[in-house]
Amino acid sequence: MFNRNEIWAGLLMALLLPLSGFLLLYNLFGLLEVAGAASGEGFSATFRERTLSLVALTLNLIPMNIYKRRRWDLAMRGVVIATGLLAIGWVLWFGRLLL
Repeated sequence: MFNRNEIWAGLLMALLLPLSGFLLLYNLFGLLEVAGAASGEGFSATFRERTLSLVALTLNLIPMNIYKRRRWDLAMRGVVIATGLLAIGWVLWFGRLLL
């Protein structure tokens, strides 16, 4: 499915990877907080969500690098488009909280 040089494959990969990465990391930190291994307090109310969403967004560097090595320009274009849209969404969602 993702082994194609098509824009839709890159878009789909670039949307599913950050989503699954965010959910995995968020639940992992929740379990660590319940076990007492991590603090529930942050620098601000949305610190954990903001930081984990940025980390999840950077997971798109992995397929982007793979597609670049394979010279799959269309799939890489899909990853770049989706990453740009997710980054704009992050700024719109969390940017107002940073001011």
